[in-house]
Amino acid sequence: MAVAMASGSLAACPGLKPADKCSPSIRSYYSHRSFRLVVPVPSRVRLPSFVTARIPKATSQTAVEDGSSNETDTVPTPKVIIDQDSDPDATIVEITFGDRLGALLDTMKALKNLGLNVNKANVYLDSSGKHNKFAITKASTGRKIDDPELLEAIRLTIINNMLQYHPESSSQLAMGATFGVEPPKQIDVDIATHIDIYDDGPDRSLLVVETADRPGLLVDLVKIITDINITVQSGEFDTEGLLAKAKFHVSYRGKAIIKPLQQVLANSLRYFLRRPTTEEASF
Repeated sequence: MAVAMASGSLAACPGLKPADKCSPSIRSYYSHRSFRLVVPVPSRVRLPSFVTARIPKATSQTAVEDGSSNETDTVPTPKVIIDQDSDPDATIVEITFGDRLGALLDTMKALKNLGLNVNKANVYLDSSGKHNKFAITKASTGRKIDDPELLEAIRLTIINNMLQYHPESSSQLAMGATFGVEPPKQIDVDIATHIDIYDDGPDRSLLVVETADRPGLLVDLVKIITDINITVQSGEFDTEGLLAKAKFHVSYRGKAIIKPLQQVLANSLRYFLRRPTTEEASF
């Protein structure tokens, strides 16, 4: 999925209102830091407290998005790609789950409940299955999404609906550990985590992160990057089964990141991704 973040201030997502209907299970499971992305970020930043995002899902429990459960012995790998690079005016979302997905009308409705315009771009088939593409913009502005919290809400809304209509996908998704009929296998985070930084011209660098997926990951990655005064220009965030793969175009003061700062960034991300997760409420 591609995640393009402007370097200016990113206000809290207008689509996540307390009155919105959402899944109680997702509401209890998905919590992350609320923040404003400002460049440059002050050297001393007090981390704000956790907030709960409300992730809407389809309102009809009887509807079946694809019209068929299409059960087979082999469960395909679900993929959700959020692409901020390919279209200058819209956020492109691509959803794949073998050949099991249909029109995804309920997913589109759930995304609209986040305050979004959702237009189906195209559908195509290849050896990996049926690919459903959508062009998404903010309903209030008509522009592409630049808020990390709203981008993460989009991702979790899609995954939530996939679990609802295709419960067999729970063995292939991190959220299936809590809400699925068949929990996924545990991934060794140390083994799964890979961080690479490449030069991408004189004005920016390419940061590539691969790690075990979990709710709130996109927001946390952007927070870590911007906390050390690095600007996130654009990118892509892919959910491929139990793994998350992110590509961010980043810069420091309008230039590519120099080697010493690359090391600082990589170490910060590696420390955060590999440390044990502990709920704040436990302290």
